[in-house]
Amino acid sequence: MPEQLPPFTQRTAGPVVAVGECMVELARGGDGRFGLAYGGDTFNTAVYLARAGIPVAYATALGDDPYSGGILDVARNETIDTALMTMLPGRMPGLYMIETTAEGERSFWYWRDRAAARELFESTGAAAAAAAIAASRLVYFSGVTLSLYGPRGLDVFAAALTAARDAGAVVAMDSNYRQRGWGGDVTRARATFERFWRLAHVALPTFDDEQGLWGDTTPIATADRLSRLGVAEIVVKNGAAGAFLRGPDGDSHVPCPAPVTPLDTTAAGDSFNAGYLARRLCGDAPVRAGTFAHCLAAVVIQHRGAIVPRDATEPVTHRSA
Repeated sequence: MPEQLPPFTQRTAGPVVAVGECMVELARGGDGRFGLAYGGDTFNTAVYLARAGIPVAYATALGDDPYSGGILDVARNETIDTALMTMLPGRMPGLYMIETTAEGERSFWYWRDRAAARELFESTGAAAAAAAIAASRLVYFSGVTLSLYGPRGLDVFAAALTAARDAGAVVAMDSNYRQRGWGGDVTRARATFERFWRLAHVALPTFDDEQGLWGDTTPIATADRLSRLGVAEIVVKNGAAGAFLRGPDGDSHVPCPAPVTPLDTTAAGDSFNAGYLARRLCGDAPVRAGTFAHCLAAVVIQHRGAIVPRDATEPVTHRSA
């Protein structure tokens, strides 16, 4: 394994590169009807990073259909660099549907087996994506990203992350474990996650996901396991209970600044991750970055859908500038 570099202290220039999948989103509104939008865990994080003033590029593969065009339009409107969004003729993006309970908790249903994003690292855009990752200031991905690729794609991605680490980039990962994405193969999911955690400087997991995959009993147990894999900075998100942080200054609990009644928890963790990474890239200490991340996520969960209106997040993102 390459030598572990201190997070956020090496390369100080260049964009963030987020890697993964953006899909067509159908979310049921308060009137029972579905509205069409676009989203995906790492794409959501890229949007909120851009809103927080961080230059970000998104690496994925799309088709040549109108919905892929809609995804590109959203990315451009959010000032995300689309140069790494490869177009594969005849293909389409995946689709997901969100159902939300009265308490704001959501369930997801996916149609994505042939989504173009699965072929990013086996397509004509693979070399450009790998080069951009190696040249980035920070590269961000998730367990959902990893679930997309086959063995060859994972090998190409791992090599790009290793090159990025060696060049001084920060590697950040959120597990975001979704059992359906792994076909119920827990052994394969665990082995893949461990492989990529060993390449990460920063971990941003949600405790429920770690508990579901590994049986962790507490956020501290999650942090202990990730520390043993060599991860230097760990933020375990735990809903209304706040976040457990293990970083350069030791262990801390970062509480939510105020209680919030969620309307829709979609992208709660994605926006938290964006807020945390944005403030760490701007020089904030981990605890302060965690507090900002809670504030941004609190705004997002009071709106429906993954990507909320820009004017909703501006009071938080402008305050951080």
